[in-house]
Amino acid sequence: MRVDHNYWDLGHQTAGTGVRVILEGTEANVKLVDNYNYRAYSSGRRHEYFGGHYNRSPVLLQVPSDGHWFVTIDYGGYAGRGKAAVQVLPN
Repeated sequence: MRVDHNYWDLGHQTAGTGVRVILEGTEANVKLVDNYNYRAYSSGRRHEYFGGHYNRSPVLLQVPSDGHWFVTIDYGGYAGRGKAAVQVLPN
């Protein structure tokens, strides 16, 4: 089952890079995923991620290893909608 989501392509990031996600409006699932897991997630397959379900903002995440990374935001199938902004923080 495919998940309706928004995503931000962060490009290549190094381990330890911080990512700030600002949520407005409603709670959401915020996931930091590498390229392989983004493809799995977007096609509805099992995937691994960093993050979780958040109802407070900002969400601060840290890139765990060098590679190509994405941030995804979904509302878990609920009717909630909101706005979000994603910022890569300088090391």
